[in-house]
Amino acid sequence: MATKKDEEMGYAEALKELETILAELERTDVDVDVLASRVERASELIRLCRDRIGNAKLQIDKVVNGLEG
Repeated sequence: MATKKDEEMGYAEALKELETILAELERTDVDVDVLASRVERASELIRLCRDRIGNAKLQIDKVVNGLEG
C-alpha cells in the first residue's frame, strides 16, 4: 500500500530505491523473510513510476494539443 511519503516521492527517487531493491534481490544470500517484503515494495514502486510516467504523458499531450489549437 502506498504511503503519504510515496505520494510525495518523485520518479527519480522511486527508481533509485527500485534499483537498490533489485541489487538486493540479485544477491544469493537473500533472507526469505525479507524477500517477500522487498518484492512487495518493488511492486509499489513500479506502480508509482508508471503513474508518474502516465501523468507526465497526459501533461505533455495537453501542451502539444494546446499548441496545435
